[in-house]
Amino acid sequence: MSKVVFDISMSLDGFMTGANRRPEEPLGDGGERLHEWAFGEDPRDRAVLTDGVASIGAVIAGRRTYDDSVPWWGADGPTGPARVPVFVLSHDVPEGTPAGGVYTFVTGGIEAALEQARAAAGEKGVTVMGGAETGQQFLRAGLVDELSIHLVPVLFGSGTRMFD
Repeated sequence: MSKVVFDISMSLDGFMTGANRRPEEPLGDGGERLHEWAFGEDPRDRAVLTDGVASIGAVIAGRRTYDDSVPWWGADGPTGPARVPVFVLSHDVPEGTPAGGVYTFVTGGIEAALEQARAAAGEKGVTVMGGAETGQQFLRAGLVDELSIHLVPVLFGSGTRMFD
């Protein structure tokens, strides 16, 4: 059975977003700093990202993460050209999803999303990504095998906390 990893970037003071989240700044004030490591030039960071994507057979994301990120992800999803299937937890299926996209909207809860993601992943891992609420649901239900926290050297002071 595939391993389930909750993979996040988090500030030193435990925040997954900065304060003042809004449509034009979905990660809040300064929140993009949390992902600079993944898109920078450091070969060690690039290796972490490349190796991580290679081990993923499916991704689970919350609807807010999807809504905030799809303008950048496009039809290929967060893994880009690898086009790994993404199962989006949602209360409904949105209109206007990217044509030919990798997205499946799951309205039956986290267990249903995990079942579908495991079936798609085969022997590869399932990554639960982005969104404190989604991660907290999976952790409370005991459905996470491993936490992968990319601790970013920034202090936000407020925002969306992952842990109390």
